[in-house]
Amino acid sequence: MGYALLLVLILGGCTTTKAPPAKVVRPIPAKPSLSKIEVDGDAREVVMVALGLLDTGYQFGGNNPEAGLDCSGLVKYVYKNALQVDLPRTAAEMAQVARPVDSSKLQAGDLVFFNTLGHSFSHVGIYLGDGQFIHAPSSKGKVRIESLSNSYFSARFEGGRSLMANQ
Repeated sequence: MGYALLLVLILGGCTTTKAPPAKVVRPIPAKPSLSKIEVDGDAREVVMVALGLLDTGYQFGGNNPEAGLDCSGLVKYVYKNALQVDLPRTAAEMAQVARPVDSSKLQAGDLVFFNTLGHSFSHVGIYLGDGQFIHAPSSKGKVRIESLSNSYFSARFEGGRSLMANQ
């Protein structure tokens, strides 16, 4: 009989335990949609390698993901790993070796250039399609996707250039 009373007390204690408060679940903010982007061939390789570097830390002069990447280091790394193309080191030098493309004819894998430091071709990114590009933004940023219509970048846009053979 003593055991039965002990069992009732133990089981009774289990039923009075309060449940932890429910966690508030917040939706994850949506990243820019890439669903409208259609890419094939060499451009697909460029885009896939570039997207694999999202959230890589920024490092001035950086040219590998482990140490961090700057804008031209990102482009140089992507083209080397996607297409075995060895590009010059700076954005301005890349602009010299690529051929100009009208903004309305930009294709995924093309390079987009900006004047962010008061001189031409001081920043570069890789166009993804649908008005979006990927780049390594600044000393406190990470590789991310931006829109060409972003007010900061649209005011500094200098044009697109291509390294693709099929354009």
